[in-house]
Amino acid sequence: MNKENTTYAKDEEPPVRMTRARAKTLSSLGGIPPSSRPSFKHEKKQRPRANPKRAASDTNKTSVITTAGLQHKKRAVLNDVTNISNEKICLNSINISKAQASTKARGVPTRKQTKAASDVPVENKLVQEDVKTKLAEELSKIRMVEAQESTLPVKLEEEELVQQDIDMICDELGSSRGPGIVDIDSDLKDSQLWSLYAPDIYDKICVTELERRPSTKYMEKLQQDITPTMRGVLIDWLVEVSEEYKLVPDTLYLTVNLIDRFLSRNLIEKQRLQLLGITCMLLASKYEEICAPRVEEFCFITDNTYTRGEVLKMESEVLNFLHFQLSIPTTKSFLRRFIQASQSSYKAPCVEMEFLANYLAELTLLEYSFLKFLPSLIAASAVFLARWTFNQSDHPWNSTLRHYTSYSASDLKTTVLALEDLQLNTKCCSLNAVREKYKQQKFKFVANLTSGKPVQTLFY
Repeated sequence: MNKENTTYAKDEEPPVRMTRARAKTLSSLGGIPPSSRPSFKHEKKQRPRANPKRAASDTNKTSVITTAGLQHKKRAVLNDVTNISNEKICLNSINISKAQASTKARGVPTRKQTKAASDVPVENKLVQEDVKTKLAEELSKIRMVEAQESTLPVKLEEEELVQQDIDMICDELGSSRGPGIVDIDSDLKDSQLWSLYAPDIYDKICVTELERRPSTKYMEKLQQDITPTMRGVLIDWLVEVSEEYKLVPDTLYLTVNLIDRFLSRNLIEKQRLQLLGITCMLLASKYEEICAPRVEEFCFITDNTYTRGEVLKMESEVLNFLHFQLSIPTTKSFLRRFIQASQSSYKAPCVEMEFLANYLAELTLLEYSFLKFLPSLIAASAVFLARWTFNQSDHPWNSTLRHYTSYSASDLKTTVLALEDLQLNTKCCSLNAVREKYKQQKFKFVANLTSGKPVQTLFY
């Protein structure tokens, strides 16, 4: 041991390591003596040598933690994002800013000021901690009061506003109707019915059925290898296919619409007519069904006459020709609305009348001659004839049906008479898939019903 170290140990206390905070504090009290100033050379000697391997491992750990933190943020789920919680957050932020403004007015330092003064002596730190605790207590009291005041009144105000809107809409709908017209859209509280938007929706699809209807004379003007009878045989077979796979009626109606729209502009050979039929049913199933049949099932139903590649090629051809416009109003789209308007005149819903109207509408799918009638006109005529079949003592058409269908009884004369011929099967058509379908118990045997008095007597 050398002499300097022994004398230093006897006369003086061991040197205290000088930090920046300590140096700043001492300088504010009167300056730092030269002998007590830190020696950077001394610090450099006492500082341990950095381990490069450990530094690399530390950086890897921090990078892993950072990526884990980012992944956790992306996977975060917002449990409650209602309007009430958002209002509470906004109110709390406003209250915090008000509290900060009030503390500034009283001379209390804010959070930024306390953070900037973190290097002052210990006495100032104690004062800041007291201020923080008081500020926290004030904010907690403000939040509790706001939470109690804002929860119940906000809910009550929202319910009152919703009820006022419903009442106002009901008044508007009631004022737009004429005398004797039943409001079938009065149940605005049931969101499943879309009653508020139903009139606008049906106004829109009435325009669409005119824009995208198939040609009414494509057999005479374009097609050379197929006939209306071949078309009827194809659709009669597709009715059986839809029953086999338990498809919804909308799929069948859309299938026939796609077939007619494609045949209106494309020449096709009779060998490929069945391929067109199953391809259009495949497209309609994808559009309407929850679980559509696979391509292989449609190939199987044709006894593997067509391969999977041929069906997919035809599917692409049909979609490109139609420009992917599959949202088309069919007779079934209007039939739901018109049956709802028809049931308003009954004390209890008549299920048999609904089945009979659907039966009459499906009979028209097989007939090429019914392409000259609009889907809405066919749906209104089916309701007209179904009501007459069940009750000949009263006129089947009333002001409510006239209002919601936009057709008068005289407008329906030609279509109703043609539809009655289909019901009576005056032409002895051998295509019986629809008739056999509605002769089942689940449809109340409505295919066996006929009207005792001819409907033509109503139009004299």
